[in-house]
Amino acid sequence: MSAALLAAVAGAVLYGSGTVLQALAARRASGPHVLRHPWYVAGLGCDLLGWLASLVALRALPLFTVQALLAGSLVVTVLLARVVLDAPLRRIDGVAVLVVVGALVVLARAAGAESPVRALPDGFTATVLAGLGLLVVVSVACYRRGPGWLFALLASLAAASAAICARAVTLPPDAGTGELVRALAVEPLAWAVAVSGLLMTVAYARSLERAGVGATAAVMAVVEVVVPAAVGLMVLHDTVRPGWPVAAVVASVLALAACVALAASPATTATGHVPVEPAARQSV
Repeated sequence: MSAALLAAVAGAVLYGSGTVLQALAARRASGPHVLRHPWYVAGLGCDLLGWLASLVALRALPLFTVQALLAGSLVVTVLLARVVLDAPLRRIDGVAVLVVVGALVVLARAAGAESPVRALPDGFTATVLAGLGLLVVVSVACYRRGPGWLFALLASLAAASAAICARAVTLPPDAGTGELVRALAVEPLAWAVAVSGLLMTVAYARSLERAGVGATAAVMAVVEVVVPAAVGLMVLHDTVRPGWPVAAVVASVLALAACVALAASPATTATGHVPVEPAARQSV
């Protein structure tokens, strides 16, 4: 297994673990005290490490592979919630876990050769920044009275934007630390990653308030896989291994359907008391 693939799997495990740790803290503290609880801080640490792992994966693997593997963090969340939070596990949850794992193995196998992003199409950066600006405007305009489903959609589109921008950022080859920092400081897509992460955090928290954890997780599981995958394949030159396109499509559909089922699981709902999703989460 390649280092990038291992990084994506590690990111999924860390994200799922972070969610459960934060939920555990929410059960042992209330209000602002949750944010200072050791379990919550540990969960933040898991999210940060998961973010770093996803960065490594996105630099080499197709977006559809990385995003699908990260969506598989729902499997980790459900299984850990059963053990740590004593959350009930339905029969359909067990089936969904097996389906997700099997589908992700197929998607990992279907990924084309690992390679950095080639030259971006004309107007790509401007289009991405304009789209992100639109998301910000809609979020601000609808923040007070917008429905939960809208904020779930905004959060998932912001997460998709973060992944796309992280994949598209062009870094100078063999650059030292100082040169790398300077390059990132003047790279619009790098700033877009940060803005997307902040927007995702705010919209996610609002969605949890108005739509609940199950509905929010279901929308995010679908959108933050489908949108980056489409952009990666059509614009960023991501490839599927010859002979595997049909298998990749079928595996993607099955994985998304199973993730939606897991999003409705009592085990997922049991983690829904976390007040705010950390900014590191998905801000890749």
